[in-house]
Amino acid sequence: MSDRSLRGMRLGAQSMETEQGVEPAPRQDVEYVCEDGEKITVTFSAEAEIPSTWTSPTGKEGVLVDGSKPDETPDKPVRTHWDMLLERRSEQELEEILTERLKKLRERRGETV
Repeated sequence: MSDRSLRGMRLGAQSMETEQGVEPAPRQDVEYVCEDGEKITVTFSAEAEIPSTWTSPTGKEGVLVDGSKPDETPDKPVRTHWDMLLERRSEQELEEILTERLKKLRERRGETV
């Protein structure tokens, strides 16, 4: 582009391209209904896999208008740091490590053991 065509334009603020010949991707509107009757309309691509539930902006869970609520499978219990630690070490080993680390800490502080 020559300097002449840019004179008086804000760089990056406006596009020099037109929207002629541009067609948006095909879309579909899907409707969900919450238990209290709130309706949620979500726009998806025509090729997208539609989820059976959707959470509304208010935090309620909506179900497809033509569908039924899926069976809830029990989730795996959350593994805590303690659970993962016990997979690697026994409680006796952990007691020994704790005693050793406390001893080093007290020696560094100058405390008598």
